[in-house]
Amino acid sequence: MARFHRLRVAAVDRLTDDSVALTLTVPPHLAEEYRYVPGQHLALRRVADGEDIRRTYSICSPAPDGEAPSTLRVGVRLVEGGAFSTYALKEIGLGDELEVMTPAGRFTLPPAPGRYAAIVGGSGITPVLSIVSTLLAREPAARFCLIRSDRTTASTMFLEEVADLKDRYPERLQLVTVLSREEQQAGLPSGRLDQERLTGLLPVLLPVEQVDGWFLCGPYGLVEGAERALRGLGVARSRIHQEIFHVDAGTATAATVPAPAHSTVTARLDGRGGTWPVQDGESLLDTVLRNRPDAPYACKGGVCGTCRAFLVSGEVRMDRNFALESEETEAGYVLACQSHPVTERVELDFDR
Repeated sequence: MARFHRLRVAAVDRLTDDSVALTLTVPPHLAEEYRYVPGQHLALRRVADGEDIRRTYSICSPAPDGEAPSTLRVGVRLVEGGAFSTYALKEIGLGDELEVMTPAGRFTLPPAPGRYAAIVGGSGITPVLSIVSTLLAREPAARFCLIRSDRTTASTMFLEEVADLKDRYPERLQLVTVLSREEQQAGLPSGRLDQERLTGLLPVLLPVEQVDGWFLCGPYGLVEGAERALRGLGVARSRIHQEIFHVDAGTATAATVPAPAHSTVTARLDGRGGTWPVQDGESLLDTVLRNRPDAPYACKGGVCGTCRAFLVSGEVRMDRNFALESEETEAGYVLACQSHPVTERVELDFDR
């Protein structure tokens, strides 16, 4: 079960005008709980004016080889009006304590030999930085092509860290940078990386059919366009992994299905179960939270996947899903924050 612990801030590093990296100290007695796979994220929590505010941020540091971590580093980019990102950039300081959930997420790559590639936009570099740095350090036979899109050089997160990786592994890391609002002296012309452009660009950069895994991360439009380009180039869906950092409200919302007049949800959580009535219009996660405040969640937007649960019985409708792979939904997993009952009885298992 995912749990929150208070971790002390060991460093606050300004990356750009609107982003910072936070380094958190993990005490020895919690180190095993915070062991992570490259690509996973952390949920950070604060209570402001009585409201429980949670946001997920990807771990950007390489995973220790064989050891549990003593520190964790995450990247935070300011979102206009963001309740947590504004707090992170303007108020968090050295020595502060933050409530941090243990690592979660399946946008991961355990180090393995092979050829891999990523298409990222903006802060989408954060989990991929952990993936690339860990992979190249541990697997001498691995190669990686990193295609990143940013607005300008000044707005590019982890610019120096990626440049250092390129210097360290010049033969195994291929780095392609595209700026949408700034011309470069060398390299690709400026502009957005949309489906059409990627369809023409990718076969020129690398042998698309030989890539063992593609990792897409960033805004919804970039990830969607990149996936369509790859599928059009014949890449199997099983080789494409994606994580979306922000989705506008109403994007790809499922059609409404009438809910039963009276329904209940039975949920198993941390070895204990219970059955409760679902109130009109609320998600199954909200029903569970009214009775089990320890139920895992972070974004409540169908993006992070923290509230993933196995659908034991019954039928649900998910408003949207930007976190679960098709293999997971086919296996019976749902996002509790987006799920509404279609049948009178629904049973979820958060422990599977």
